[in-house]
Amino acid sequence: MKQVAIEQALQQLQQVLIGKPRVIRMALACILAKGHLLIEDLPGMGKTTLSQALAQTLGLSYQRIQFTSDMLPADILGVSIFDKQQGEFVFHPGPVFRQMILADEINRASPKTQSALLEAMAEQQITIDGITHRLPRPFFVVATQNPSEQSGTFPLPESQLDRFMMRLSIGYPAPKAELQMLKGEQQAAHDLPQCLTAMTLMQLQQQCEQVAASDALLEYILALVSGSREMAEDGGLSPRASKALLSAAKAWAFIHGRQYLLPEDVQAVFVAVAEHRLRHASQLQGEQLSLNLLNTINPIR
Repeated sequence: MKQVAIEQALQQLQQVLIGKPRVIRMALACILAKGHLLIEDLPGMGKTTLSQALAQTLGLSYQRIQFTSDMLPADILGVSIFDKQQGEFVFHPGPVFRQMILADEINRASPKTQSALLEAMAEQQITIDGITHRLPRPFFVVATQNPSEQSGTFPLPESQLDRFMMRLSIGYPAPKAELQMLKGEQQAAHDLPQCLTAMTLMQLQQQCEQVAASDALLEYILALVSGSREMAEDGGLSPRASKALLSAAKAWAFIHGRQYLLPEDVQAVFVAVAEHRLRHASQLQGEQLSLNLLNTINPIR
């Protein structure tokens, strides 16, 4: 029954982001694997539309945060204000207290503001004035960023990039898909019916964790990670990345109706998981390193 709900969600999302079934499946796999998603592309490619459609389809509370150069951490997390009647400071939650956050154009904010999301992404909580505030469950950050060569951008540091399970690029639509958009055949994200609930989504996440992975598959993942550490001059994939690769591959297998992991599942998500973690010099370098690893390291059969 739940597999039917996933297929229904995928079909619905494809009515919003026409002609991009792989991007949609990858984004949904990232959420099922409890990961945060970074979407990097030119303006107008559908980054915001995809995040809105995901929240609407999955039944999650949603908040868009437009990042700017003058934004402060308090604009995201919230602030404590002294209440005269109560005689104490009262915490006023910021927009981060939603189940899905769209950090729009995250690389236009200063590094100090970018880092405000680190604790939230890693531990699903924030700390203000020494007091810890739990965030709603489930909690996801979908961040968009413009290409780093555009003016007014601050590159995300490696520690921030490593918090994102996947990095995706939507790209230009095919001519046929763009024609459908011009004809008005594209459905609006805010008009989508809800396919899942937050509770159902968390149950699906637990089922993804139970997808079986053989010792040979785990050794293949370790071989890819170890290979990245040998090939990358400035450091390879971290242990967090190896765990993210396993979780993403399990979610990919689950979306395709399997309860066991295949090498093809690891290969399908590897570039999206690894590329942004290996781009010490450029995006092209990270992508090329990822592809080289897939071509040179064979699965252990």
